[in-house]
Amino acid sequence: MGSAAAFIITTVNDPTMHVLIIEDELPAFKRLKKQLQELSPAIDIVAHLDGIEAARCWMAVNDVPDIIFLDIHLSDGSAFDLLKAVNITCPVIFTTAYDQYAMDAFKTTGIDYLLKPIKKAELQQALFKVKQLQHFFHSSGEKQEKEQAYRNRFIIRYGEHIKTLNIEDIAYFYSENRATFARNFEGRNFPVDYNLDALSQLIDPKKFFRINRQYLVSLAAIADMKTYSKARIIITLNPTNKEQPVVSSERSSVFKRWLGDE
Repeated sequence: MGSAAAFIITTVNDPTMHVLIIEDELPAFKRLKKQLQELSPAIDIVAHLDGIEAARCWMAVNDVPDIIFLDIHLSDGSAFDLLKAVNITCPVIFTTAYDQYAMDAFKTTGIDYLLKPIKKAELQQALFKVKQLQHFFHSSGEKQEKEQAYRNRFIIRYGEHIKTLNIEDIAYFYSENRATFARNFEGRNFPVDYNLDALSQLIDPKKFFRINRQYLVSLAAIADMKTYSKARIIITLNPTNKEQPVVSSERSSVFKRWLGDE
């Protein structure tokens, strides 16, 4: 591949690039969305948000996207306010009509700075830069993933008793009254010493999914799924619990990708 100018993501083998757009001007969002879709069929726009608070809420319950397009001036503050409030670990491409913020932008995770109206050639160049970074870190990332060791069992303490609970015997973890429990496939509940945030880091994400703030479920425990209002998904677990948990509309796209092992 000779140059960035000749680069367009079009091959069917390219992995999906999950893109979050934070932009409070609807015409600017539509223009950017159209350009991205024309440049690459591999781009998946996971959400369009128009302000800091909306972005904070979205990021609290969703996986980190591959890239964020971030407008400088938002409906409720500036992009730098958001970057101070949220630890963003993915590359950011700033989009703005003003050039005076470029120095501050590159002090963050920003990898490019596009002036509005955005030119397709410059957008293409920015995407190429993202692909270069992904390729650069791909080998080390694969090595870390292979070396990642997930928990195969937990020590359970209840009363004077101590036992071990194998991960394959756990249907799901759930929180209730500020405590966390593991429910096995026989329908028995056991208290665990970790909260759901910690458990999400300890167990294999290909086997368990955090569907909402209360539940971390095994794929094998999902007995049935139905669409619910506003693109939400209601889940029937086996064994059942007191309630049928709901996957929020913000999490539903990520959940479907997890179901498909993407």
